[in-house]
Amino acid sequence: MSVEVLDSSTIVNFLEDEEAFSIFIQDRFAHLDTDCNGLLSYAEMLEELRALRVFETHFGIDVKPDPEELSQVYGSLFVQFDHDSNGSVDLEEFTAETKRMMLAMASGLGFLPVQMVLEEDSLLKKAVERELAKIAS
Repeated sequence: MSVEVLDSSTIVNFLEDEEAFSIFIQDRFAHLDTDCNGLLSYAEMLEELRALRVFETHFGIDVKPDPEELSQVYGSLFVQFDHDSNGSVDLEEFTAETKRMMLAMASGLGFLPVQMVLEEDSLLKKAVERELAKIAS
């Protein structure tokens, strides 16, 4: 993990860079698709959903969430990705929903920079790295 500074433009610019975003999404999808069938099951997506740490922290402090509540939230998130309700998520669905969620996050951030703790392999970390590389060149 690392502390990074970003704003909405960091995210939007990364999403608009179709090549960089596509590479990230394809790599992430392949990492999650453990049975290599081109579809993500709930079990395969659970790792990614848990990484969101929806309830595990409150103002930066780890808390012990109710397992039943977490299960319901993870199920709801999976349904958000499963656009055609067939019980699995294909690359197109994964791409579209990830982009939608990231645009919502960008909208919530606004134009003022904020500091965030980011996981090393997260989309936000990749967005920051891309922005720093553009500044350096």
